[in-house]
Amino acid sequence: MFISNAYAAASAAPGTSLMSLAPMLIIFVLFYFMLIRPQMKQAKETKAMIAALATGDEVATTGGVIGKITKVSDNFISIEIAANTVINVQRHAVQTLLPPGTLKSA
Repeated sequence: MFISNAYAAASAAPGTSLMSLAPMLIIFVLFYFMLIRPQMKQAKETKAMIAALATGDEVATTGGVIGKITKVSDNFISIEIAANTVINVQRHAVQTLLPPGTLKSA
């Protein structure tokens, strides 16, 4: 009397499972081109800048210290921050290579 027929749900079309992945793929591609790729490019440029450090370059460290490079070794550099004041820092502590003559104007 009060029992109604229960029908099975219709099966999904075969192509819809691939279509449901399309938005996720689009989001991944957008993340790659907007976030991952520029970050990799910047890391590559920073690595090349650190490898090319030479005596006489003016640099700024991640700690905010600016000075002129007086000695370069494999892992460390010596930076003259004032007259007769030299500090040793790791090469990777260099954040920015300053344009020549920056320290004269400071």
